Order: sequence, then structure tokens, then C-alpha cells
Amino acid sequence: MTGVRKVAVIGTGTIGASWCTCFLAHGFSVVATDPAPGAEQRLREQMARQWPDAEALGAVKGRSPDQLRFCADAREAVAQADFVQENGPERLEFKRELFATLDEAAPAHAILASSSSGIPASEFQTACSRPERVLIGHPFNPPHLIPLVEVVGGKLTSPESVRAALDFYRAAGRQPITLHKELPGFVTNRLQSALWREAYGLVHAGVATVEDIDTAIANGPGLRWALRGPFATQHLSGGPGGLEHILDHLGPPMDGYWRNLFPTRLTEEVKQAVLDSAKQQMGD
Repeated sequence: MTGVRKVAVIGTGTIGASWCTCFLAHGFSVVATDPAPGAEQRLREQMARQWPDAEALGAVKGRSPDQLRFCADAREAVAQADFVQENGPERLEFKRELFATLDEAAPAHAILASSSSGIPASEFQTACSRPERVLIGHPFNPPHLIPLVEVVGGKLTSPESVRAALDFYRAAGRQPITLHKELPGFVTNRLQSALWREAYGLVHAGVATVEDIDTAIANGPGLRWALRGPFATQHLSGGPGGLEHILDHLGPPMDGYWRNLFPTRLTEEVKQAVLDSAKQQMGD
């Protein structure tokens, strides 16, 4: 269980608005802030569109988007927070300045989490006087629908803060994983990038169209991976021998595939090949 009751959401664009819906639907008190003109109206409109999905997924009875509180000042928003979810621009200096402000204004016990998809916590937590409570809580868009959250501590993040963040995200209906090392792109974006690298290479080489590749993944391994993931899928496909049988018998061919993968780089030529193929499938 988690001791978190009050959540502050900093930045209410696409990700931040979805977080507001998620946290409210799971019974937390939520205050949001964003300095952009018209931010509150856009946030409330977006949450109204998202709320039927949140209810279909089991929102706590009696919860409503009307219970959201919005304030223009970030310091005021975090003043009583137990957990802070930041969703600002992916710019290091911006995050350093923002987290210094959040760290100064938030209660000492509050966890400060960033939705950053690529900037490690180690690069901005040093701007804080309590860096041990700063970490990454990277969601997948939209976080009120997709449950995965990558929790990544920085060099100065305490184990207690990581455990508290994992407890909180579970209480918010998410499926968090924790990374034991920081690295660019974390885990899931790296896995996606590996697939995209080969997919782009296949299109560029004229092996398959964008439509062919989308069909192949959506109707093949994507269906299996959505249920159990790649390692469990391999284990199950190995029958009584499981993963060990697969590695013994299919490992050499798999290693051969690895050595034959396209060393794709995102050149203008590759981009144009993908765009030309995508237009045939999706139109202009």
C-alpha cells in the first residue's frame, strides 16, 4: 500500500492531462499546474474526453474530473503534495531549474518523479537539496490507458524512494518496472528502437512495405508479446524443455539473424523510403 494521498501534476500537455485522469480515477487528490495560457481549459476538456475510458477501466466510485484542482503557481501546487509527477519539456537546463523549485517547495517526504523519456535523473537531481527523492517515472502514452511505468533512480536516489514510487504507481493501477542501471532510452524505448531499426531497414531495402510490416507485427508476435512478453513466449514455445530447449536448438539460427540485421541509420534516404511507403498505406 502507499501513504500517498495528494498528487501534484506539473505540466498538463498530453501526458500530464492523462496522468491527471489516471490519478483522479484511482482515488487520489490531484492538483495540476501549467503556466501556458488557456492550460486549465484545455486540461479540463481533455479530461472530459478521457473520463469515460477511465470509468470503463474501473474508476473509484464517486470520482469525477470536477474534483481536480488547478493553480497557476507550481510552488503552490506542490506545497502539500505526497507525490509530484513532472511533465515538462525534454530540456536538461529547464528540468534542473524546475526541479530545484519543486524540491524547495514540496514537503520533505514527497517523491519527485519526472515523466522524461530520455533524460536520466542523475543529470538534474543534483540541482536539488534532497536529490535522494528524485527519480524517473516514465509512462507510455496515454498513461491513463497504458499501465507500464519505468521507474529509474539516479545516482543519488535512495532505494526507499524507488520502493515508494513503485508502491504508488501500483496503487494508481499501473504496472511499474524498475531499472537497476541508468542508460539512454531506458528499457522499453530501446526495445522499440531495435524493432524500428530493422523495420526501417527492411522498407529501405525493398523487402517489405510499411503496411506489410505493420500487419506482420500486429497479427503475429505483437499478439503474443501483449500477453506474456518475449522471454515468456520463448519459454512456452519450447515445450517441456522451455527456454533452455529453445536456446539449444534455435539459438544458433537466432544468432545468425542478429549478425544479418540491417545496420540502419536514419538518413534522408531511409526516411524518404519509409515516408513513400507509409503514404501508400495511410494517405497524405
